Amino acid sequence: MMFFSEMDRDRIVEMAWEDRTTFEAIKFQFQINEQQVIEMMRNELKPSSFKRWRKRVQGRATKHEKLRGFDLGRFKCSRQKQISNNSISKR
Repeated sequence: MMFFSEMDRDRIVEMAWEDRTTFEAIKFQFQINEQQVIEMMRNELKPSSFKRWRKRVQGRATKHEKLRGFDLGRFKCSRQKQISNNSISKR
């Protein structure tokens, strides 16, 4: 697996935890596939948190672009207006 800074790892975990952020969006931004995201989550989370996350996202349509029923809002969450290139913009 590629080496990521602590800030990048935190952002990947955050994106993976969000229900509306697809694995494809994570791959687009960080060049890691779904299996690598799962491995990272396993390493970064407590075992109970990982099991809860894995149970929740397994088969979830919103985590996979091909299963999603909508195209609007892709790559964007409600807080993303203030985030640019994974850095919080100066206010």
